[in-house]
Amino acid sequence: MLPNRAFFDLLADAASKETLPRFRSGAAVVNKEVGSFDPVTEGDRGAETAIRALIEEHYPEHGILGEEHGNVGLDREMVWVIDPIDGTRAFISGVPVWGTLIGLQQNGRAVMGMVDQPFTRERYFADGKASWYAGPDGTRQIRTRDCGSLSDAILFTTSPHLFAGDDMPRYRAVEEKVRLFRYGTDCYAYALLAAGYVDLVVENSLKPYDVGALIPLIEQAGGIMTTWEGGRPENGGRIIAAGSAAVHAEAMALLAG
Repeated sequence: MLPNRAFFDLLADAASKETLPRFRSGAAVVNKEVGSFDPVTEGDRGAETAIRALIEEHYPEHGILGEEHGNVGLDREMVWVIDPIDGTRAFISGVPVWGTLIGLQQNGRAVMGMVDQPFTRERYFADGKASWYAGPDGTRQIRTRDCGSLSDAILFTTSPHLFAGDDMPRYRAVEEKVRLFRYGTDCYAYALLAAGYVDLVVENSLKPYDVGALIPLIEQAGGIMTTWEGGRPENGGRIIAAGSAAVHAEAMALLAG
């Protein structure tokens, strides 16, 4: 049996007690990758520890895939996929577009997920059938929108500097066709897509924990999320999310090169 919304809220509440006090606090940052900048904070580590402790207490038979503290039981039927702070660069810069991502897979397929942003007090949740928003302006079911065509679409990506080699001209081909493009919102872009405010997100080099909570949020809001090759996105990689099949198809044709 799938866990309920209350348990996801419990996990998000526990994570926010670790992240929110450290946001805009000047907390220490550690670079965990030699030769480049891949930041991690005590907020990342503390939030994942808190989430894992609750999962292990309430669902000891479930597996866990996490960014900061490794993986356990990935061959189990139910596996939690955790990114304690998606958008750590935004977090350490004081920009409130980061979020805690909590996803649940069943037999390798993403089925439930939550995006929590405690600073703005917004939660986006996929319950297995539908997607929901809860925040300062109330609670409601959310749906993606159909803007009609790529030329009318609003496109988001975290940064064009992340595209290298052949990925860059393919991404630029999409960017040149849309009505408006914006950069730098990490997981928040997918939440806005699920809520019907933007139409397309194109990214690459994503990890499974970057997408685990986002896949059900997009799909259960009526959108489409795949790899650039059209496959399932659970393993990350080069990812496209769209609010409608028409926009997805147009963008995919350009990403195919």
